Amino acid sequence: MLEISIFFILAAFMLGGSIAMITNKQTLFSAFGFLVAMIGLAGMFALLESRFLALAQIMVSVGAVVVLSMLTILTINAKEENLPKEPHKYKWIFFTSVLVLPFTFLLYKTLTLLPQSFSTMETITSKVVGKALFSEWVLPFEIISILLLSAMVGAIVIARKEIVKKEEHS
Repeated sequence: MLEISIFFILAAFMLGGSIAMITNKQTLFSAFGFLVAMIGLAGMFALLESRFLALAQIMVSVGAVVVLSMLTILTINAKEENLPKEPHKYKWIFFTSVLVLPFTFLLYKTLTLLPQSFSTMETITSKVVGKALFSEWVLPFEIISILLLSAMVGAIVIARKEIVKKEEHS
């Protein structure tokens, strides 16, 4: 009974954070919503007794991605008048939710059959995951980190150019 209560609390965190991330106009509050959703996901991993994934989720998503996103957001300092006007945002959210619903149902039906196929697999430990990550997957991992870093630097450069142009015209 306690596990079910914790599951529903974590699910509420994830849903609330996701809704806050989508609906907030201010990007900083959206980043806080992302932070809450990622902490809820780390809690789900901990509830599934996967300590490695829970800690990796906290270190990577919460520790790196959210902090870098907030740093970028605060550096850019977007004003509300510069944000795009989205009069039909909630209609689009509803439409995409209805569009994704059949795929979610198919995924659920597929996942109900998976425990049978996973029962024949050997246990995967953090040692096996670490060995695979730092041998076979190190190049894609580093390429993605460089891509994310260059995207954030590019966003800062573009935002700074607009600020400099506004100051020159004043």
